[in-house]
Amino acid sequence: MEQTLPMIMWIVILVVFMYFFMIRPQQKEQKQKTAMFAALAVGDTVLTTSGFYGVIIDIQDDTVIVEFGSNKNCRIPMQKAAITAVEKPEDATKVKTEDKKSK
Repeated sequence: MEQTLPMIMWIVILVVFMYFFMIRPQQKEQKQKTAMFAALAVGDTVLTTSGFYGVIIDIQDDTVIVEFGSNKNCRIPMQKAAITAVEKPEDATKVKTEDKKSK
């Protein structure tokens, strides 16, 4: 009886530790990805998991058609899950104007 209470305390501490350092951050990351996919729009510049930059030209249920390159001939359908980062066109123009102002 004397040794069961400390053992239960350690198990509780271990579960709390796992929640705050493993489960909770994963849930937050999943929420961020879901919000990013929900905010996708035609014209957004995206970075894919394979490292390619492209522009979204069409959005369907869980697929997007991304246009790669400057000649506009390479259009590839891919899953939304293959997108790792999104840059909105408004963000790109803000950065360019801030760069011009700083010079």
